[in-house]
Amino acid sequence: MNVIEGKLSVQKGRRIAIVNGRFNHLVTDRLVEGAKDAYLRHGGDEKDLDLVLVPGAFEIPLIVERLVASAKYDAICTVGAVIRGSTPHFDYISAEATKGVASVALKSGIPISFGVLTVDSIEQAIERAGTKAGNKGFEAMVTLIEMLNLYSEVQA
Repeated sequence: MNVIEGKLSVQKGRRIAIVNGRFNHLVTDRLVEGAKDAYLRHGGDEKDLDLVLVPGAFEIPLIVERLVASAKYDAICTVGAVIRGSTPHFDYISAEATKGVASVALKSGIPISFGVLTVDSIEQAIERAGTKAGNKGFEAMVTLIEMLNLYSEVQA
C-alpha cells in the first residue's frame, strides 16, 4: 500500500500567517506563543511568519479571506478564544467563526488550520492555552505544517 502523508517540517521559503482574535488576549497571546513555537521547532524561519491581529473571533474569517486573496501566504493558522457567558452571544460567535473559517478553507486552495477555542469557562481556556491540556495554538500550527506538506504531495 502506498501511504501519502505530510511531513512535520517547514519547507524553506514557505510564508505562513497566524491570524489571532485578540479578544480574551490573556488566553490568545499564549496560543500565538504556542503556534510560533511549533513553527520554529519544525524548521520555520521567523522572517517567513506574519502575525495578523483582529479584534475577535468573529473577524477572523474576513481577514483570512483577504490574506488568501493576497496570494502572499502558503498557509494560514487561526487562533482565538470564545468563552461562554450568560447570554447566547457565545453560540453565535463560535458558530460563525467556525463556519467562516471552514468556508474560506474549502474555497482557498491553501491549508488553513482552526485553533479557535470554544470553551465553557476561563479555566478550560487556560488549560488549552498551555497548561493541563497542552497548547492548542501549538497543535493548530503542527496541523498546518503537516497539511502544507501534504498539499505538496497530493496534486489537484
